[in-house]
Amino acid sequence: MTPRTFYDLNDEQGVFRLSISMTIVVAVMGIVMGILSGSASIMFDGVYSMLDTVMSLLALFVVKLIQADTQSGYLSERLRKRFSMGFWHLEPMVLGLNGTLLMAVALYALVNALGSLFEGGTELHMGAAVAYSMATLIICAAMVRIASRANRTIGSALIALDIKGWLIAGCISGALVLSFGAALLLRGTPAGWLVPYVDPAALVVVCLAIIPMPVRTIRTALADVLLVTPADLHAHVLKVTSEFVERHGFTDFRAYVARTGRSREITIFIVAPEDRATRPLLEWDLLRDELGDAIGDKGPDRWLTITFTSDLRWAE
Repeated sequence: MTPRTFYDLNDEQGVFRLSISMTIVVAVMGIVMGILSGSASIMFDGVYSMLDTVMSLLALFVVKLIQADTQSGYLSERLRKRFSMGFWHLEPMVLGLNGTLLMAVALYALVNALGSLFEGGTELHMGAAVAYSMATLIICAAMVRIASRANRTIGSALIALDIKGWLIAGCISGALVLSFGAALLLRGTPAGWLVPYVDPAALVVVCLAIIPMPVRTIRTALADVLLVTPADLHAHVLKVTSEFVERHGFTDFRAYVARTGRSREITIFIVAPEDRATRPLLEWDLLRDELGDAIGDKGPDRWLTITFTSDLRWAE
């Protein structure tokens, strides 16, 4: 496999491979430079990146499972038997777990930073701190640009969350560049006593900025896990099915809609008059095709079931 294929930016897995590789670089740099410089902010950046690496690997694993099941059809018989409904439900679980862990790490770092402020701050090796912050800022900015351009075509929620992670990491690095640069300017001045407080103060600001960011992702993931009906998709299905029922003279219908990660699960029951319920099977299939085409969004991630019945009880 060539590097070009391995990091194929037209493929969801290729984007994740590039992201994981760069995150490992940033994580190792952060942990090493955090120890050398004595900076809690840099150490937090490294730990954050390491956590992001683990979650990206988990996301890549889920993407492989979904693609193997829905696109290539290549999946072990054992997995296919155990997960006959597919793997879409894993995506919101990963998104929710990722967002929750990011918030938890930021809260923990915030508590430590506040404690450091009250204890008199920390002494830093400014040269190493500034060099690390500049390097990570450049890497984060590049990854946000590369992944954002790739995701315009791919449209992956997991990549979107990964981009958010790089954006947060870039904000952290940018804040560190400013704070360490200010600390360098303060040294040797009457305000030099503030220098030890720069690192924990920067970490407090960064954590306060980070904590609210994953809230929307967690809320969306929780809604998917709980199978909360997406209002826009439900309204569209009701409109299209209502027109279909009226056009073909059916008496009633029921529609059930759910979203689980990238999947759209739609189940429709259509009630036919008893005197018109006896038709060749081919006619029912043609009617299903017509309604399915009207609903749209046909693809491997749409799970559509259309059932015709003459008894409303089967639809309730």
